[in-house]
Amino acid sequence: MAHNALLVMDVQRGIVDRFGEGAGYLARLRGAIEAARAAEMPVIYVVVRFRAGHPEVSARNKMLRGLGDGIWFTDEDPGAEIHRDIAPRPADLVVTRTRVSAFVGSDLDLLLRAREIDGLVLTGIATSGVVLSTLRQASDLDFRLTVLADACLDADAEVHRVLTPTVQGNSP
Repeated sequence: MAHNALLVMDVQRGIVDRFGEGAGYLARLRGAIEAARAAEMPVIYVVVRFRAGHPEVSARNKMLRGLGDGIWFTDEDPGAEIHRDIAPRPADLVVTRTRVSAFVGSDLDLLLRAREIDGLVLTGIATSGVVLSTLRQASDLDFRLTVLADACLDADAEVHRVLTPTVQGNSP
């Protein structure tokens, strides 16, 4: 029997503030979360978070090295909190990642396999970042995949429009 989980990735205050709410994005995402809960599908939140000073970030990492010595996405950063409009419930899991893919630097794969989850429904910010990277790795790990285009957001609407059918077409 197939077991699915909904991944809600990087919908943190600072990221939503930077990307904008995008024509009802949070309301659409909340609808997907409520539908998953009604279907008794596990909801797993994925957040990006680092230790103070970002020791996990190599100077060679072009995507992350701009974090510098600030508090961005650390425990001290209020912007690292999951947006209150889609806040997790006690039964939901929260996974912390330190790279673009939700699998790298996290225990996501362990949690999924322990729960015998073999299918993922992907949502989050940004389509060209965590969603695409997670989808690629999940595909290599043999998960069944669905991307909810209306529950994903990217800073560039054209990039989102182009990538969404591509990532959906590459999922098994």
